Amino acid sequence: MKVGKTLQELADELVRQQSAKKDYIVNTGAMHMNAEEHRTSLTVGNQKTGISVYGINEIAHRQIGQHLKIPAVYYDRMREDYPELLAQNVNGWFARNPGTPKMLRTLDGVARALLSERYRRIDNYEIASAALPIFASITGAIVESCELTDSRMYIKVVDPRTTAEVRKGDIVQAGVVITNSEVGLGSVAVSPLVYRLVCSNGMIAQDNAVRKYHVGRSNTAEDDFSIYRDETIQADDKAFLMKLEDSIRAAVSQARFSRIVDKMREATEAKLQPATVPQVVELASKEYGFSETEGKGILGHLIGGGDLSLYGLANAVTRQAQDVDSYDRSTDLEATGYKIITMAPALWRQMANL
Repeated sequence: MKVGKTLQELADELVRQQSAKKDYIVNTGAMHMNAEEHRTSLTVGNQKTGISVYGINEIAHRQIGQHLKIPAVYYDRMREDYPELLAQNVNGWFARNPGTPKMLRTLDGVARALLSERYRRIDNYEIASAALPIFASITGAIVESCELTDSRMYIKVVDPRTTAEVRKGDIVQAGVVITNSEVGLGSVAVSPLVYRLVCSNGMIAQDNAVRKYHVGRSNTAEDDFSIYRDETIQADDKAFLMKLEDSIRAAVSQARFSRIVDKMREATEAKLQPATVPQVVELASKEYGFSETEGKGILGHLIGGGDLSLYGLANAVTRQAQDVDSYDRSTDLEATGYKIITMAPALWRQMANL
């Protein structure tokens, strides 16, 4: 499992961000993209409300393009080679429908997301504040890894009391991962996590996740575009956060853990032919979107691990998760490991018959 922040570092950054971020409901007519010296920024406001200028991160750029239906390849080409043309395109389309309300999320002077005005804000600070006391109440629970990226917050916790052997000497422990995106890239999710002691790999069973989507009623704003929460939204959020404890305890329950371990045991019996291992990894790369570099790493870990089975392939993927630079991508690979041991029978037959 990839190492991220310490729990204290995560807590400190969440507190800092809670006071540093600001959200607005802004009509597209009150937004204007600027291009200066091959850099773009976003001006928000007017003479009545006041004017603010924000940088634009990768996520907000992508969401601006999606909202305006500018193809990503063309958007990126303009941004790289001709940012003035990009600004002309964006501003022209903003002006075309100036009354369209959008939620603009900002942090540290940067526009980090452009979302629907119906986007329901369930923020990382709230999730962590509700979840961490629950973890503290689970005897022996260990926060193995946590991180805060531009895309998501991750908290990965293991309960060492709940263990099993996939096969002799291969011990796994039950765990849970909580993820949340404040920028529209995913729901709040509580997923079972299986932690393999022999190599510190994590495997995330996303199909068993409990989710809460960031969708709600239209948000309203003050005269300066600032969003406030009404009492109904606050009450709904409180009710959801109170359900977190049940979701967390269900994720590490013995019954659910046993079902996942049974699938892992079944995968140990699905053998790969040594001569076809490179082709198996190539097929898996196409199916699950591994890059060329990731594919080479997975192949090396699969051969080096000496376990030429579907379980071995899954473990090679979760081992590769420790080698990638991005914590987001690392977590994606941990979830892909579980997808491999639960792959469709038709795909497995294709691998087995290469």
